Amino acid sequence: MKFTFVTLFDTLIKDYFADSILSRAIKARLMDVSFVNPRDFAQDNKHQKVDDYQAGGGAGLLMKAEPLSKALEDIKKDDQDAYFIFAAPAGKPFKQTDAKRLAAKKHLVFVSGRYEGIDERVVEIYADELFSIGDFILTGGELPSLCICDAVSRNIPGVLGNEDSLAVESFENALLEAPAFTKPNVFNKNSIIKEYLKGNHSKIDALKKTLSVSKTKYFRPDLYKKVKTNNKTQGKKR
Repeated sequence: MKFTFVTLFDTLIKDYFADSILSRAIKARLMDVSFVNPRDFAQDNKHQKVDDYQAGGGAGLLMKAEPLSKALEDIKKDDQDAYFIFAAPAGKPFKQTDAKRLAAKKHLVFVSGRYEGIDERVVEIYADELFSIGDFILTGGELPSLCICDAVSRNIPGVLGNEDSLAVESFENALLEAPAFTKPNVFNKNSIIKEYLKGNHSKIDALKKTLSVSKTKYFRPDLYKKVKTNNKTQGKKR
């Protein structure tokens, strides 16, 4: 699968792929990461200007439509499968279901805004989807793009060493993952749940499901409401 980052500051992103799971995935050719800088498409060759004042006034500068549009057109020309994703406050909240769905795409292009954002006409023309990673403002779109790329990458077959881990992660079936522990059995006078140590896997699985529901109810009551609603709906169908 191919990922392209359209950004003015590729150095903010490149190092993230230099180590660990994603680095191995790139070496194994399970994914490919490339970068496009809108400055390379600026009409002003000397200064490579990509920003300008907002029409109608307002604080801050906007990324101009022309160089960014040319950059995106150049990507489309080379690959008709390119799927453009913009990170923006107006976007829908990014979910695990989106990560799994987008992992089936051939080529995702993440367009990272800077300054006060991007000329809205570029978004209207090119965006296939808009996502938000939370109700807060960042200095640019690189971090949201990385978050989405990381979440999608984990769902590409072969990227994770153990594919079974995907089935028990948080947000599967709207639940948080059950508490997990490792050695030592006692740490700072706190013990691992005894049932975890007895080797009865059917009982452990049942306990983890119970703890998963309890954890979701405590930390994410909004998700717990969905679980209750889904269970009621399934009960009625039976």
